Amino acid sequence: MNTINITLPDGSVRSYERGTTAMDVAKSISEGLARNVLTGKLNNQTIELSDPINTDGSLRFFTWDDKEGKNAFWHSSAHVLAQALEFFYPKINLTIGPAIENGFYYDVELNGEVISEKDFKKIEDKMLEFAREIGGVTKRILS
Repeated sequence: MNTINITLPDGSVRSYERGTTAMDVAKSISEGLARNVLTGKLNNQTIELSDPINTDGSLRFFTWDDKEGKNAFWHSSAHVLAQALEFFYPKINLTIGPAIENGFYYDVELNGEVISEKDFKKIEDKMLEFAREIGGVTKRILS
């Protein structure tokens, strides 16, 4: 069978082609949801929005208004922070960078590198650049 059945939180069931993504499902519901969704859960397992769905299941979406949505955003942001830090400070060793209740952080071993408050703006700007690149790639993949 080439179709799967997705059950939404309101109990409705929609059929999609096997291999459709959570983002495809979000787009089919509304463009507003597709613009705002940050993560999803299929059968209570967190999934990437670009992962193909090949089985029937219950799908939930999370936005910034949801704890799960914030956590996904902050988790991804920690990775982007690590990427920006490695760009400017190639000698550092990344240790841990989790999402926390109200944001995220990344601990690093500096190995002689020096980071000060005056560096925050360039790090933030690089993070935005990387995030836009990632977003552009994701948008091209999902379109």
